[in-house]
Amino acid sequence: MTTVISIHSFRGGTGKSNTTANVAARLTAEGNRVAVIDTDIQSPGVHVIFGFEDTPEPTLNDYLWGRSSIAEAAHEITDRVSMDMNVADGGKLWLIPSSIKPGDIARVLREGYDVGTLNDGFRTASKDLNLDYLLIDTHPGLNEETLLSFTISDVLLLLLRPDRQDFQGTAVTVDVARRLDVPNLFLVLNKIPSNVDVDDLREQMTAAYGAETAGFLPLAEEVVENASGGLFSLTSPDHPWSQEIGKIVARIQAN
Repeated sequence: MTTVISIHSFRGGTGKSNTTANVAARLTAEGNRVAVIDTDIQSPGVHVIFGFEDTPEPTLNDYLWGRSSIAEAAHEITDRVSMDMNVADGGKLWLIPSSIKPGDIARVLREGYDVGTLNDGFRTASKDLNLDYLLIDTHPGLNEETLLSFTISDVLLLLLRPDRQDFQGTAVTVDVARRLDVPNLFLVLNKIPSNVDVDDLREQMTAAYGAETAGFLPLAEEVVENASGGLFSLTSPDHPWSQEIGKIVARIQAN
């Protein structure tokens, strides 16, 4: 049985893809079969965190346009984890990237795609790859694709920053997720300044959203300097940021 996890934010720039990649890597290292699918088709980027300059082909776009199967678009990248951390027996990681080619992005913006085909791809990938976890890196905001992701998810991680616009947009997203009966909703607060009282912030988050906060990711110079240059939680496992990623993974697995 595959646990489907959507990682979402109302606005861009929250660190959603970085969090997705690091959570996926940690789940893999613990011996799980994991796939990451980049459905931020208009502005893909999670492949960079896994060390790719360009997106490996075929891509999700090829599947959506009938040029490949979803399994063919799934590239095994377990070595991207094992180079920095031991992977327990059975651990495997796949990436289903979206194309970074300007022509492909322009086609998506011009023509769109069949969301039903995307849904079929989620289910087929889960079955064909015998996944324990499928992580969906969504497009920011609310649209047909993100609503689909919510409806099929067992877990929804909502990322936000300590910012008024993020707070307001997240409130809207939480309300939508509850209307769609998402089974497990967790907040992840990212880029928290060092002078903020996390315990006080936790109480504010609970009062504002009535939802559990699974992780408080600090604003860390080391993470900023990493600049999506790799899996920081693997190369710096003792860093406070990495420890919070570990807490998020533990909370997901507790369900």
